[in-house]
Amino acid sequence: MRTRLRGPGGASTVTFPDDATISDLITQIIEKTAISKFDVKYGYPPKPLLLEQYEKSESLSKLDIKLDGEQLTISPRDDPALTREPRVATAASKEAAKNAGPGFSKKSANKPIGLSKKPMLEDVPELPLPSRGATLVLPGDDQSMPELRALVASAIQAEPEVYTKVVLEQKPDDYCRWIQTADAWGGAIEMGILSKHFEVEICSIDVQSLRIDKFNESAPTRCMLVYSGIHYDTIVQSPSDPPHTKADAPPDFDRRIWDGDDEEILIAAQDLCRKLQEKHYFTDTGGMAIKCGVCGVVVYGEGQASGHAQQTGHYDMAEVPT
Repeated sequence: MRTRLRGPGGASTVTFPDDATISDLITQIIEKTAISKFDVKYGYPPKPLLLEQYEKSESLSKLDIKLDGEQLTISPRDDPALTREPRVATAASKEAAKNAGPGFSKKSANKPIGLSKKPMLEDVPELPLPSRGATLVLPGDDQSMPELRALVASAIQAEPEVYTKVVLEQKPDDYCRWIQTADAWGGAIEMGILSKHFEVEICSIDVQSLRIDKFNESAPTRCMLVYSGIHYDTIVQSPSDPPHTKADAPPDFDRRIWDGDDEEILIAAQDLCRKLQEKHYFTDTGGMAIKCGVCGVVVYGEGQASGHAQQTGHYDMAEVPT
């Protein structure tokens, strides 16, 4: 079984044999996150997974959840910032905390790491949709990103009782400055804000795992995004001529919004992501090689990159092949 662990330093994927035990899970959490005392949450909205209630020798199958394909969020138990404020958290802030789910990545430093997105493939896969007379494809870069970043920052500033330091993992003002920089990448908090603002369900498909995360679920309409580990790309339906293997219509004709119950388009989007997965259009932020553009040192994983940035003041980094 494969499980994704997300801690303060980044995310990683671990594989367990069928006979793995609670002790094996605890060992992997400590090894991957370097946290010896921790709390574990899972699901959406996040729910606590109380490992201390089980014998360490018990099988992982005894847990109340299926770990295969699940993401576990790990946080330090002895961090005062994580244990003090939740005791007086409002219902609204608890609702915002739901956003701290899959895909969310935050730096502990106030200044963001300039980790560039994975370059767009030269031969971007496209999926024929003959029944719709169209092709499913990823368009070019979205020029509306600065406006969307500003919208997120405004929403956070407008509800300080919701988007607290605990929810954002740093001071709200610092977070707002960070999210408005070009090289910063957000995640589920941003998806939650944008989905509610536009009154649309956002379906985010993780290329690496093909997992679908839904935000503002049950909205009357939906849009779909591809999550590559660092960056989100939009999926569009573009009119095309038979055999619909190539989208060649002007972008003005692209369709980006579908009915909320259109499951056929969601399945097609997942098929497109499967093609992207085959071309390795994703970044494993927990173990990727990252080269500093200032001093040239190569580190591994989001956590080491953040540590290097804080120690040296070097924030210009990019993923390099291994």
